[in-house]
Amino acid sequence: MDKRILVLAGPTGVGESTITNEIIKRFPIFKRLTTATSRKPRGNEKNKIDYYFFSEENFRKEISSGNILEYTYIENRNTYYGAYKPDLEDKLNSGFNIIVNVDIVGAKYYKEHFDSTTIFIAPESLDDLKERIKKRSPDISSEELDKRMRNAKDEMEKEMPYYDFIVVNAEGQLDKAVEEIVEIIKNEGYELS
Repeated sequence: MDKRILVLAGPTGVGESTITNEIIKRFPIFKRLTTATSRKPRGNEKNKIDYYFFSEENFRKEISSGNILEYTYIENRNTYYGAYKPDLEDKLNSGFNIIVNVDIVGAKYYKEHFDSTTIFIAPESLDDLKERIKKRSPDISSEELDKRMRNAKDEMEKEMPYYDFIVVNAEGQLDKAVEEIVEIIKNEGYELS
């Protein structure tokens, strides 16, 4: 079976979206899976482009109907995130490879059901990650920052060992991280053209 789905994961602020966009720019055969969520759109976010936005009730209905393949409920945000089956099938049927940005629940799902390669993108250090988050969100409250740092520490200690590969995305060295991931996907047998 050809490798079609690639998992790129990591703690918030580590640059997984930037790396995902960079891979898609270099290899247009890749598309990002658009995540389904029960949260409200923020800023300029558009339905079906940034996320598939559902009310909490409708998200649960989508789970029941089998349209949400795997999902996570983030208790402290009272929000669901998951893989929207119609988006996945549409992209696969159109011949694309798919990059999914998920947590450990999603990583295990795609590994088991699609033989996906899973890559954890790690910061150089937690201090480095903290600075990045503060730079990206200067208005972040200290409570929110602490919460994200606790989550990041948990992910790195408890989840990172389950991934096939770990790539460090050091501050100012995005190209190096992207090149490392490109080498991995070539060696793992993904179609790139």
